[in-house]
Amino acid sequence: MRRSCWIASSSSKRSRSLSGPRASNSSTTSCWPSCSAETAVAPERREVWNGEASRLDRALAELGLARSRSRAAELISEGRVRVDGVVVTKHGYRVRSGAALEIEGEDHYVGRAAHKLIAGLDRFAVNPAGRLALDLGASTGGFTQVLLERGAEAVQAIDVGHDQLAPELARDARVRLVEGRNARDLSPENLAADTGIAAAPSLVVADLSFISLTLVLPAIAAVIDREGEAVLLIKPQFEVGRVRDGVVTDPDQWREAILKVLAAARETPLVPVNLAVSPVVGGTGNREFLIHLSATAAADGGDPAEWERRIAEVVSADPVSHAHESRGRGSA
Repeated sequence: MRRSCWIASSSSKRSRSLSGPRASNSSTTSCWPSCSAETAVAPERREVWNGEASRLDRALAELGLARSRSRAAELISEGRVRVDGVVVTKHGYRVRSGAALEIEGEDHYVGRAAHKLIAGLDRFAVNPAGRLALDLGASTGGFTQVLLERGAEAVQAIDVGHDQLAPELARDARVRLVEGRNARDLSPENLAADTGIAAAPSLVVADLSFISLTLVLPAIAAVIDREGEAVLLIKPQFEVGRVRDGVVTDPDQWREAILKVLAAARETPLVPVNLAVSPVVGGTGNREFLIHLSATAAADGGDPAEWERRIAEVVSADPVSHAHESRGRGSA
């Protein structure tokens, strides 16, 4: 029996062997643990736009300076794009024919969200190697890419949208892509039917937008392996209700969002293990947090008073300092 007021009883055990076609482990390229410490950065690139007047994000994608329009939008928001030598931060900026577009060197990841998961895996000492993983809110595939690079045997990539996953990931035999599926509607049965894998994932990761994580936790608890664990992003802007400009800046609301997710986890077999601030802010500048949950029956959710202390510590943490700390930790 679990020794914590944070959680309820354990879920039933499900099969852990993969079924259906899958790639051999021999084809898996793992950079665990070295990938997490530092990421190689490409040199600055420059191209001239010779087409008709176009949105900046579209022009970057068509010139191959960004992998997709969504990735282009991220780079623009980060101030890493210049038009004729001037930094432009508006995605819809109209680019004229003959304009010189420059982009700062970026790493090889298909999305900046990859660094959020890297920080969580390192901070929480979670190793994806040899495991079946479930990526909720896969989008362009930043989380999926990290899981594969760290040796995941297969990744079930789920997203409510369509045509977002980077082509190189969509082609990877280890990736089972499911589009148009709302994460809150997942069940062991439809997950198996959608992906062709009967086993329960032993690692669940999530980067979800426009939905409260509290609405998805029951589905995660239903599909995860009895000895599995989850690394999830808490996004306060989707937990505390409507806020000005969609950006939550009040630390009390950050705390409220975390407590709300912890309370929801308490109603499932998932046990809170640890908490951290994400070293990467959201696309609109929102502070985000990483939570580590365990489905293991023997897990101890800890003393609520200790959680209060931990929440206060995380809410007051500097994301930049946390990023440096995560790199320094390596991947123990």
